[in-house]
Amino acid sequence: MKFDHNLHQEQQEKEQTVVIPSEENMCRTIEVAIIEPPSQPQVLPAVKLTPPPTTVNDDEEMFIPPLNFAMVDNGIFRSGFPNSTNFSFLQSLSLRSIIYLCPEPYPEANMDFLMANGIQLYQFGIDGAKEPFVNIPEDTIHEALKVVIDARNHPLLIHCKRGKHRTGCLVGCLRKLQRWCLTSVFDEYQRFAAAKARISDQRFMELFDTSSFKHLPMPFSCSKRIRAHSLYPDSACQRTQKQGS
Repeated sequence: MKFDHNLHQEQQEKEQTVVIPSEENMCRTIEVAIIEPPSQPQVLPAVKLTPPPTTVNDDEEMFIPPLNFAMVDNGIFRSGFPNSTNFSFLQSLSLRSIIYLCPEPYPEANMDFLMANGIQLYQFGIDGAKEPFVNIPEDTIHEALKVVIDARNHPLLIHCKRGKHRTGCLVGCLRKLQRWCLTSVFDEYQRFAAAKARISDQRFMELFDTSSFKHLPMPFSCSKRIRAHSLYPDSACQRTQKQGS
């Protein structure tokens, strides 16, 4: 058998032919960056938020009203017993008079404050006994009312110990002079006395005789139009002055 050397060589060349792909068919390499997470989570440092600094003027004073303080009418106020922390507030009222409804002597610090500010003290000592031993003297309330409606004494502060019962009775009788209905008088009394409201106080206000004041014109605001000082030039109230220490 004759061997065709040329044919065999061509066949070997075909087998050794390497097909080179075109650029379009070449595989493209995409680089991917792999970022490994930290072994522990990153903790940001705590930031303390502080308010901006406020400048306090040394000349500014805090005004603190006494316990149960309220305005009764133009120039008439009510409260519990004021102490030294309330003096700056009381100064802002430009008081002329204070009606004190307790029998105990007025504290020396309070008397010094009154004298330094030219404030007149009217003391009507009413016992602060609890029910059923409450005794509110009607003549004392009459005399205190004369001071209250005297416009020369305004601005005026009425107070007892807590500003509830004795103060509430005097204000309630003033409301009767101003022709308030009893429901409104009792509502105001109970707003200050709250759970300590006394039936005896409300009965006193209901039965309080205002006939001696009937000849006085009594509008809603007694401090604007009434001129009681012309009708009561010699009020029989007890004026307490500081004597000695």
